[in-house]
Amino acid sequence: MAWIPPGPAWLFCPADRPERYAKAAETADVAIIDLEDAVAAAGKPAARESLVASALDIDRTVVRVNAHGTEDFALDLQALSKTGYRRVMLAKTESASQLNDLADYDVVVLIESPLGAVDVQQIVRAPNVVGTMWGAEDLVAALGGNSSRFADGRYRDVAAHVRTSTLLAAKARGLFALDSVVLDIGDLDTLRAEADDAVAVGFDGKVAIHPSQVQVIRDAFAPTADEINWATGVLDVAASGKGVFTFEGKMVDAPVLRQAERIMQRAATRHLGP
Repeated sequence: MAWIPPGPAWLFCPADRPERYAKAAETADVAIIDLEDAVAAAGKPAARESLVASALDIDRTVVRVNAHGTEDFALDLQALSKTGYRRVMLAKTESASQLNDLADYDVVVLIESPLGAVDVQQIVRAPNVVGTMWGAEDLVAALGGNSSRFADGRYRDVAAHVRTSTLLAAKARGLFALDSVVLDIGDLDTLRAEADDAVAVGFDGKVAIHPSQVQVIRDAFAPTADEINWATGVLDVAASGKGVFTFEGKMVDAPVLRQAERIMQRAATRHLGP
């Protein structure tokens, strides 16, 4: 059975800051130990040593490795082979064939380049892919641009397009999908708005870059008491064997039942994290 993330709030932790590992693991549902962008080139050897020396819960830990084909990618794999970690996030994933070198791992593909964005539907067909994430900053930089967002915080069209296409590609293959980060740590309003939208359209989680963002994400993905009561009522009526029926004045058919089931899944998941 494919790995199912234990909750919606993921948190990046620089691999060269081992003193932060435990806090990240305690705070988030999934800690992403980052060997890529969070670590300067000079710090990568020490970061790998710290990763090898660590002993986090393997079911709640993902390791982000450097882009395929780089010297750092090969060195990352050498370090990973000395650990018990079985799940990785591949930075700048650009083809399904790149996943062959990670055949022994469950992989979250990070779509953050023009080629990756164009080929995402093929990438998610690789058998060891379990989920997707997308990234705006590397994408826009690779396009030759300098800003992924408008002044009011909304994503520009090209970033929004990749967000949507990555979500669709994941869901078409039955995989989980993670929404991208908000770099402005203090802008919790934008974070909450994006997390609310992520829930509404079907993302399974959102990634934080600072511990202060984790609870905002977790709260957004947790259904309200009213949502739980509605979903419980709908599913109770459906259990009686009715087909299409009316509940609280609104028609309920198969898509609405799936929405109710999704709410109850979110309610259950919020109790699985730390």
